[in-house]
Amino acid sequence: MGEVAYWQLGLDVVTFMPAGAPWQKSGSSVSQARHRLQMTRLAIAGVPYFEADAREVDRDGWTYTADTLHTYPADEELVVILGADAASRLATWERYQEVIGRASIAVMPRPGFTRDNVADALGEDGFTWLDGPELDISGTVIRERLEGGKPIRFLLPEAVRAYAETVGLHRVETA
Repeated sequence: MGEVAYWQLGLDVVTFMPAGAPWQKSGSSVSQARHRLQMTRLAIAGVPYFEADAREVDRDGWTYTADTLHTYPADEELVVILGADAASRLATWERYQEVIGRASIAVMPRPGFTRDNVADALGEDGFTWLDGPELDISGTVIRERLEGGKPIRFLLPEAVRAYAETVGLHRVETA
């Protein structure tokens, strides 16, 4: 998504920001923020217009995008890049009106979600639809493949896969 948005929107930089404590995943098993930040850094290494930002990881308590956006200077133009699945649920986010008031929304196609799904949620003119492929790769897909004994090679950068394996994030427990 970052690559497509960078080129299509003419962005100066794409900032990847792992959530510190994602409130919508409370009660779910989520890898530690420090591991997600390190995997982000490994995934984007060598791309000069990509950067990792730790501001949510370094913050205490639940992290909300609205709060994070307010940490940027008021005159800085911001774009939040989302998959169509996340964009179609944006109205469930804490203070989502502040998010869409502070930043433009760019949306990447995702399998099972159409532009119309996103327009129903955000309005026809409330976002930019990115011209990219519908990739069905997510943390959930990777975990399901691992649990099923299926390979994940080429589904994420090798450095990320190796790090996750080294720290035990992709360990599949058997009975």
